[in-house]
Amino acid sequence: MTAAVPTPQAAPSTSGADLLLWVAVPYVCLAVSAVGHVWRYRQDQFGWTSRTTQLLEHRWLRHGSPLFHLGAFMVIAGHVVGLAVPASWTEAAGITEHAYHTAAVWAGSVAGVAMVAGLGMLCARRLLTRSIRLGTDRSDKLLFPLLSATVLLGIAATSAHNVFGTGYDYRATVSVWFRGLFALRPHPEAIAGAPLLFQLHALSAFLLFAAWPFTRLVHVWSAPIGYLVRPYLVYRRRAAPAAAARAGTGRARRASGPRRAA
Repeated sequence: MTAAVPTPQAAPSTSGADLLLWVAVPYVCLAVSAVGHVWRYRQDQFGWTSRTTQLLEHRWLRHGSPLFHLGAFMVIAGHVVGLAVPASWTEAAGITEHAYHTAAVWAGSVAGVAMVAGLGMLCARRLLTRSIRLGTDRSDKLLFPLLSATVLLGIAATSAHNVFGTGYDYRATVSVWFRGLFALRPHPEAIAGAPLLFQLHALSAFLLFAAWPFTRLVHVWSAPIGYLVRPYLVYRRRAAPAAAARAGTGRARRASGPRRAA
């Protein structure tokens, strides 16, 4: 009686829809982003700006802009750690999985609330102030809804699964797929089974990458880093016109006095 030879386990199959959504679409969005940035820099350097409207309205901007940018920086930092850093690295650094997810949920919630509050103020300011609303171009009409959808989907995914839900380890699925794209070894099956909110958040983020070079978001690459190391500027106070005129008249009188005496 011969022993049965074990058959190798079949690899999980990947459908055509998964290849389209999780391989083709991300690579197309990244290519559009890269080519679009080069085109924008070569063709529209004078438009490489956020086109501030501070002179038209500053009260909402004074509160909304710092909140949005602070929240955005925190969200980006959290995504870099969560997506680009493998779980084995944080465990090797002595950070347990429970400690990581607890810190990620609380810090992400604070960052998300700040970002949503700031973005809400900026959107309301643009809608309610007539002069700013009339100056809104087509790229802004695409950017603000897409950016809002990306932020709200990320908050909804975190809240539904990791705040009020039983918990979902996205670093075992979404992060593996994300790192595989940049390593040119995509794993569409890693994200194909992820919850729908995480999938929609990922797709909207890549669409945002594609729209990035054609919107005001390009000013991110023009951050004034040199401002931190540039030399100080020396300012000298200019005398008031009336004081300068009196000083000039006095000098003229003193100069003409001895000449008449001579």
